[in-house]
Amino acid sequence: MRTVRLRDGAAVPALGQGSWMMGERADRRADEVAALRLGLDLGMTLIDTAEMYADGESERVVGAAIDGRRDEVFLVSKAYPQNAARTRLARACEASLERLGTDRIDLYLLHWRGSVPLGETVEAMAALVAAGKILRWGVSNLDRDDMAELVAAGGSDCATDQILYNLTRRGPEHDLLPWLAARDMPVMAYSPVEQGRLLGHPALVAVAAARGATAAQVALAWLLARDGAIAIPKAARAEHVRDNRAAADLTLTPEELTELDRTFPRPRTPVPLEML
Repeated sequence: MRTVRLRDGAAVPALGQGSWMMGERADRRADEVAALRLGLDLGMTLIDTAEMYADGESERVVGAAIDGRRDEVFLVSKAYPQNAARTRLARACEASLERLGTDRIDLYLLHWRGSVPLGETVEAMAALVAAGKILRWGVSNLDRDDMAELVAAGGSDCATDQILYNLTRRGPEHDLLPWLAARDMPVMAYSPVEQGRLLGHPALVAVAAARGATAAQVALAWLLARDGAIAIPKAARAEHVRDNRAAADLTLTPEELTELDRTFPRPRTPVPLEML
């Protein structure tokens, strides 16, 4: 498994596992836990979750999956923006730790920007690092101007920006991604196959057929070919997990990458960062 190095030197898998929409149905819990555990077996040891997902039940699913295997996992969770204040962030983190069944979160993210001043969130994150509750922190859904403001407010230790990024959402390539790269902040891409909407696109299907792969694997391989990119697709079934893992071994040719760039061109001018 190829790895991406964070600012503090930690190496994480370029292909991890998402958990959005996990924990929403009790009858699917066993399959979701099994899928995450299989992903760990296959080297996808970065797992992303959030207090928002299923009102915390996603964190409980992840907690069940990593039970007895905590030291294998690079664990990511996210806090609501309204919980990003000094006192509230500590309480939110404690609640996430309890649901996850662990004493630490490897990477704790501000889920999106709210009304709490970024400088206050930076101070709250630093306090959690000092207390050993989290090992490092980052953000999600912040555009370039927000990121510049964050750093100006003392947030130069930010480890990553988790954003919506895939073949059809290439706006960040104009300004945000170069800004992050210049500061050694990897990008973490959520919804890398656009929640499945990419899978029937003729260009992806054609490349996949020629390579004996799936359209999802081609979309993931395109993302994994970007320097400093971490992809976190969700898979709730064992077959889907194995399909995702195979994408990490698929190297697209320069010709294939050129064809995908032609079919899915980035916007001609910068556009605001999109969210799901």
